Amino acid sequence: MPHRKLIARLQAFSGLMAEDRARLEDMPHTVKALADGEYVARRGDRPQSCAIVVGGFLARQRVVSTRNQISAFYVPGDRPDLHTLHVPVLDHDLCSIGPSTVALVPHVYLRQTLANSATLTAAFWRETLIQSVIHREWIDNLAARQALPRIAHLVCELAARLGIVGLVKDSRFVLPFSQEDLADACGLSIVHVNRTIQELRRRGLVDWSNHVVEVLQPDPLEQLAEFSALYLQLLKTPAAR
Repeated sequence: MPHRKLIARLQAFSGLMAEDRARLEDMPHTVKALADGEYVARRGDRPQSCAIVVGGFLARQRVVSTRNQISAFYVPGDRPDLHTLHVPVLDHDLCSIGPSTVALVPHVYLRQTLANSATLTAAFWRETLIQSVIHREWIDNLAARQALPRIAHLVCELAARLGIVGLVKDSRFVLPFSQEDLADACGLSIVHVNRTIQELRRRGLVDWSNHVVEVLQPDPLEQLAEFSALYLQLLKTPAAR
């Protein structure tokens, strides 16, 4: 079942009844494999389905003036476009970073399901609020931190979010981002990103090569980033703990 991580998260926090779980397990869906740079949807589209990230990473992005700006990364278990149930026209692109897999669930089924379950409606609303909290943290990070703590904070967040869904092993995780992707997410130049990563390595905080990141000193890295995982706690499930 491609959306099992999503169901486990909703079950953990919302106390889903048997019929609610059955509705989720029976969700009609189309599984789609995406290549690096391939779009799930583009700005101006009117999606008729919502995506669940099954594997890999997606990015929310759009061109502002002449620069591409990434405003969110999505990891397995996330639903990056749930808002399209109520906001029909996308104001951004949703793009694969590296290869990824998504499950597309029709709006028609989701609307009917939510209309018949107050519990699921509350659970889906909670998921939307979590994404809003993460987005606010990104705004603060971009607005208030210098380059080194800014990138350190992104690394800490991704390590935490991937750890929650079981994708961190021995402090290592795969991050198929190019330095251009990081520059677009952190509002920096590619040269500045390169220098910043080298500084994190020089300080012995991370080992970062061949798209694999190893956090060597988590506490000093979090101190540098002024990172607290408090805003991510609601993502955790009993199984993930």
